[in-house]
Amino acid sequence: MGAPSSRRVDGHALGKAVGSLWAGAVVVLGLTARRGWGDEWRDLLSDVYLGYDPTNQGLLVGAVWAFAEGFVGASLLAWLYNLFR
Repeated sequence: MGAPSSRRVDGHALGKAVGSLWAGAVVVLGLTARRGWGDEWRDLLSDVYLGYDPTNQGLLVGAVWAFAEGFVGASLLAWLYNLFR
């Protein structure tokens, strides 16, 4: 095993990746809610993300909220990681 890498985590890239994954998951959850699956999760997310529901417009609104939340959270995580490493 070699010395630890001196590379830093790119917060912007990590934020875009996590934001995209979370937005996709929220859309998939909304699509499955149209079939009656995951109603409790849909209800929870609609309490957190204003405008989120299983309609096409609601899915878009939820995806935007989810991307923003994932982006900010992952960016902060990368910043903290780089600070403490």
